[in-house]
Amino acid sequence: MFDQILLMLPETQRQQSPAYSLIMIVGLFAIMYFFLLRPQIKQQKETKQMVDALKAGDKIITTGGIWGEIDNVEKDRIRLKVADKVKIVISRSAVAGHQQDSTKKEEESK
Repeated sequence: MFDQILLMLPETQRQQSPAYSLIMIVGLFAIMYFFLLRPQIKQQKETKQMVDALKAGDKIITTGGIWGEIDNVEKDRIRLKVADKVKIVISRSAVAGHQQDSTKKEEESK
């Protein structure tokens, strides 16, 4: 009796070919690459170029929110002037951006 009921029900699950599953997986990875990985890689490349181009006299903002002017640039460290007679040493990787860039963004948003 149970077998007869199963035969009367419509076939809802169809077997998909393995090629279709492979295409779906490749498509999912392609979407992830273009929407997640590619923009992140592009942003990292721009940040690296900006950090490599830093020189004395540039006004920057650190990732900790410290605003200052670069006094000296070494291989992996930067001496930052934050006030009169106050200088700190930070890592190059702690630079978030130029002060001019952030003030322009603030002005555009107003």
